[in-house]
Amino acid sequence: MHGASASSASASRRPLRRDAERNRERIMSAAAVAFAEGGLSVTMDEIARRAGVGVGTVYRRFPDKELLIEALFEQRLEELVDLAEDALAHDDPWDGLVAFLERLLAVQACDRGLKEVALSTAHGQERVRRARGRLAPVVRTLIERAQAAGVLRPDVVGPDVALVQFMLAAVIDYSADVHPDIWRRMLAIVLDGLRARRDGPSPLPTPPLDDAQLDRAMRAWRPLNR
Repeated sequence: MHGASASSASASRRPLRRDAERNRERIMSAAAVAFAEGGLSVTMDEIARRAGVGVGTVYRRFPDKELLIEALFEQRLEELVDLAEDALAHDDPWDGLVAFLERLLAVQACDRGLKEVALSTAHGQERVRRARGRLAPVVRTLIERAQAAGVLRPDVVGPDVALVQFMLAAVIDYSADVHPDIWRRMLAIVLDGLRARRDGPSPLPTPPLDDAQLDRAMRAWRPLNR
């Protein structure tokens, strides 16, 4: 009987643990959407409302917003590392590099709060260093594979690819409300510049901005916070 009672007590605790994990996932999903839409000023009360849980449940899982931001960053970082490692699985080295850049930028286009989560608060720069430390070795391998195959310019290095990503992320930021896919056109132009050789220009996947759209995108520019 004693053993049966212990087993029964253990079984009764398992659903509680599953419920706690489900609540954690709901809170993080709600926070990701809320931060993407409203920035990091969104309150924990609002996150609780979106997650469909009490605010006390949010604070039990994440006693302050910084811990929630950190958990979101770690989740996103793991997703980005997975993207890079998936790209390494491509048989064609050029296709692998292109797939990584396309999927990385698509993530940023869909989650406009990602950069703010990464750079927020005093821990932002440490988060960036951590992300770079995780991603840089995999990206370096993508570059070296493509160069060894003769399809990528031999003078391209990891920081070049990082700056391409930063550059196109800015295009995403400024054009999202004007032409949300224009970054794909810009990426195609950049990729032609990264190729070691080509017979002619690649077809561009989207039309260009017209003058009115360019004006709207430029009005979205904001000075960097210092």
